[in-house]
Amino acid sequence: MYPNTQLNIGGTWRDGAGGRSIPVLNPATGEVAGHVAHAEKADLDAALAAAQKGFAALRKLSAFDRYKLLRKAADIIRSRVDEIAANMVIEQGKPLLEAKGETALAGDIMDWFAEEARRTYGRIVPPRAEGVYQLVVKEPVGPVAAFTPWNFPINQAVRKVSAALAAGCSVILKGPEETPASCAALIQCYIDAGFPEGSVGLVYGVPAEISEYLIPHPIIRKITFTGSTPVGKHLAMLAGLHMKRATMELGGHAPAIVFEDADVDVAVKVLGTNKLRNAGQVCVSPTRMLVHEKVYDQFVDGMTKLMAGTKVGNGMDKDTRMGPLANGRRVEAMDMFVADAVSKGAKLQTGGKRIGNVGNFYEPTLLTDVPLDARIMNEEPFGPIAPVVPFKDFDAVVAEANRLPFGLAAYAYTKSAKTAAAIGSAFESGMVSINHHGLALPEVPFGGVKDSGYGSEGGSEAIEAYLNTKFISQIGL
Repeated sequence: MYPNTQLNIGGTWRDGAGGRSIPVLNPATGEVAGHVAHAEKADLDAALAAAQKGFAALRKLSAFDRYKLLRKAADIIRSRVDEIAANMVIEQGKPLLEAKGETALAGDIMDWFAEEARRTYGRIVPPRAEGVYQLVVKEPVGPVAAFTPWNFPINQAVRKVSAALAAGCSVILKGPEETPASCAALIQCYIDAGFPEGSVGLVYGVPAEISEYLIPHPIIRKITFTGSTPVGKHLAMLAGLHMKRATMELGGHAPAIVFEDADVDVAVKVLGTNKLRNAGQVCVSPTRMLVHEKVYDQFVDGMTKLMAGTKVGNGMDKDTRMGPLANGRRVEAMDMFVADAVSKGAKLQTGGKRIGNVGNFYEPTLLTDVPLDARIMNEEPFGPIAPVVPFKDFDAVVAEANRLPFGLAAYAYTKSAKTAAAIGSAFESGMVSINHHGLALPEVPFGGVKDSGYGSEGGSEAIEAYLNTKFISQIGL
């Protein structure tokens, strides 16, 4: 049974001070699945006080102790995969297999940051005078405000919370109101692992009100945000105004280039599968298919068959390969993108319309010969629509790949080592994957450039944003 979700402040689950709540809708049925508590200013003040107390306790723990607690949290979440994943399907819509994969991966991410906690090394700098010791040490930044989206309610939160705790920072997580239960289950794992009271808190409510209260507050020393570029720019402005360190993982519009010597069948399978993962509601989803004219027809034929043959339905159905969109607004956006592209000369190969009248189901959609002024070629679709455009030469396709202000992910398919090296260098993107989909592993960097943000939420780089560097120079006694 889907649970109602409360706030967590100081390790205690509770309703908001005003008693208000927000309905949580099942995107497959449109029905109210449950409710999530709505935080008031008084709740935020309590969360801030708890985070300050939690930070004082957490920073006293050794890196080895934080490592042990994170490893314990990882074991706990792995033991609860089935229960957490079932609730995620109800509130978010993705197929159960994807929900289980996301939940299980959280354990790997916790394990990674547990190990990073033990490797927050400083260094000794050789002095210029005898008897002088020059030390560089790493210290936790302080309490963190983290803001996460609904498309991956555990995956996005676990990166931020685990990195903060590994570094010795307490964290207040503003979770997604659309998908609160799975996010709350994640927080319970840290609590059950034994982190000090106040180390991690969870609030829900009006996103703008919460961010504009937490970010300027003197207790908060760092923010981390995953979401749209416009919102991210606003939060970054707030952080800059108050001199707060920030990590921003923002929107993308990933080009996927298929060169004439590519294995087209592999390109179709990998790009198509990843285009439809989470119904296309993925920031690193391949969103502009740029295909060499010599293999264009073959690619289009293969992608049309893949999309037309994908089973769409309720995520709890074992045969479902793509679930519903998260909300009705996404369905309306898909209709808008298709109508706009077709009105400008694009051809609709398959899909292009809503499925049924119940839930937010939309057909996997392939558009070909899409003009560059179509909105879908310029705005992140965040849905199961793939536009395909032919190209003739390397320079032209590079210019198109880098045309937009986004720079999160980029993909390419080729059998030529020379071409692979050239396109890997030419992409203006924080992440590049060639001949496969190799992004978002715990041990590799995850982040973008340009309007897609800055900072990393993966790899050894991720924990650095939660650490201050202190230089100590002393003469030996």
